[in-house]
Amino acid sequence: MFTPSAKSRTLWQGLALACMIAGSTATASSALAGECPADKMKANVREKVDFKPVGVTDVTLGSIDLEKQPAQIKGRELRFRKLTVAPGGIVPWHSHDDRPALIFVQQGEIIEYASNCAEPILHKAGEIRPEVSGTSHWWKNLGTETVILYVGDIRKDPGDHHM
Repeated sequence: MFTPSAKSRTLWQGLALACMIAGSTATASSALAGECPADKMKANVREKVDFKPVGVTDVTLGSIDLEKQPAQIKGRELRFRKLTVAPGGIVPWHSHDDRPALIFVQQGEIIEYASNCAEPILHKAGEIRPEVSGTSHWWKNLGTETVILYVGDIRKDPGDHHM
């Protein structure tokens, strides 16, 4: 039988609260994340770029080893992070083929350059962006306001420090 510790209960409660806030914000504003127009979607339309992170901080707020939980998902970690992207900042190219994620844009606007979209995609505060297999991309803050993103992802490799 699983007996949660005070620390794990607090982490789960925090994660649940963050998801509820994100969900209620998205529902209240009826906002959907910016999406690629159907006529602009094409496989591998954008080449991989080798930008380094610029003006971005990535802080892990909490994580859970899913193998040690009732779901017993071997070799996976549920992670919750906060990314802060300064004006002109870049989140470098990365793939979600093995790391699904949900991104909540808490503040600001940011542009995504996806491998499967022929034009840039604008994401605004209050939106949630799913990132799943087949998604490779990079992001840039072209605005004058700092962008704050909250990210929940399921990471396979603990050594994977891609944003």
